[in-house]
Amino acid sequence: MRRPSTMTRRTAATASAALALALGATACGGTTGPASGGELSGQTVTVAGVWTGSEQQNFKKVLDAFTEKTGAKTVFVPSGDNVSTFVGSKIEGGNAPDVVMVPQVGVLQQFAKKGWLQPLSEPATRSAGSTLAPVWRNYGTVDGAYYGLYFKAAHKSTVWYAPEAFAQAGVTEPKSYSDMLKAGRTLADSGRPAFAIAGEDGWTLTDWFENIYLSQAGPEKYDQLAQHRIKWTDESVVKALTTLGDLFRDKQLVAGGAQSALGTDFPSSVAQVFGPEPKAGMVYEGDFVGGVAKDQFGKKLGTDAKFFPFPGVDGGKAPVVSGGDAAVVLKDGKNNKAGMKLVEYLAGAEAASVWAGAGGFLSPNKEVDIASYGDEITRSTADSLIAAGDSIRFDMSDQAPAAFGGTKGAGEWKLLQDFLRDPSDPQGTSAKLEAEAAKAYGN
Repeated sequence: MRRPSTMTRRTAATASAALALALGATACGGTTGPASGGELSGQTVTVAGVWTGSEQQNFKKVLDAFTEKTGAKTVFVPSGDNVSTFVGSKIEGGNAPDVVMVPQVGVLQQFAKKGWLQPLSEPATRSAGSTLAPVWRNYGTVDGAYYGLYFKAAHKSTVWYAPEAFAQAGVTEPKSYSDMLKAGRTLADSGRPAFAIAGEDGWTLTDWFENIYLSQAGPEKYDQLAQHRIKWTDESVVKALTTLGDLFRDKQLVAGGAQSALGTDFPSSVAQVFGPEPKAGMVYEGDFVGGVAKDQFGKKLGTDAKFFPFPGVDGGKAPVVSGGDAAVVLKDGKNNKAGMKLVEYLAGAEAASVWAGAGGFLSPNKEVDIASYGDEITRSTADSLIAAGDSIRFDMSDQAPAAFGGTKGAGEWKLLQDFLRDPSDPQGTSAKLEAEAAKAYGN
């Protein structure tokens, strides 16, 4: 989520306050029984996804609303981070869920190519056609067929900070990447290193790389690299790695240094900035940081926890990287007809409004009333997500085959962890990335 989902890596505009993307599996649960009557009364829909904790609880509110509307009972099954392996084993065991919330474009494509997915129904496709920007529909389309409805979005270009640390150091929100590093060194001089970095979770490092790369190299190159139409040995990649390496090797900028960062997971990185014993002034990650700061550490968003957009690098535009979770229907699900009805429900504004009201959520659906969101920070982020339209670029590692961009201890995640440990050879790292990418993409 993804990995936060938007895990996986998840989850695209300017800022927000969504909820913690905890990355493991928890016990599964179902909604309360079916409402009396309803077109699907007596039927059960099984839904799998990476969400845990408050995200899972809030998604269950959406499922409860579906139950209320249709009479169908729903069961949520946590998939853990590796959605691909989870779904494959369930299909093999004859116990496939009906609907899967997929946090990576690459995994969605893989499922479609394996013949596991049903194309979405005409009502779901029609809804998406009028409510989603073309970029979101394209990410859910494989070989001309529409399989994945993007229900939840993440904005992965936000840098969160503790206002009291900025005030103490006398720094203001930076407008460029070089200003951000300068502010970080000033923070360190005043007693708080710049960044808490969650190096234990490789997906956070891919997000750092992607924001720098999109700003430095531009959207066209970004798309080419995402599809492996240019190699990871391209000079644009070496340049972005060099920029990232300058940050990684600077002990003023990385709280506790690289070794400490490699032992820090995502929730702990947020705790290092907003927890009871702060160790850093800033944490870069998606809008969901705000949710963790609010729900786990009682921070008031906009007062005790603020963010600024990830700034432009070397004169490039400020990047807009997104993530998201798409609902797909498995052919092998025991009740995929009712599963398709759930996806049709998720395609409407009503379902998204339920979670928007609960918090920790952004919808790419432009018909969702901005007033549905519970606080000003989330409202402005949701607004800018919709306004960004087709200029959004989806998380690059989430577009890659899972073996390269979405597997713990392998591919891009592991190689960027190795690079955090020793950032002295950007060229060598780019060659290793290319070798792994070529293997995963098969070209």
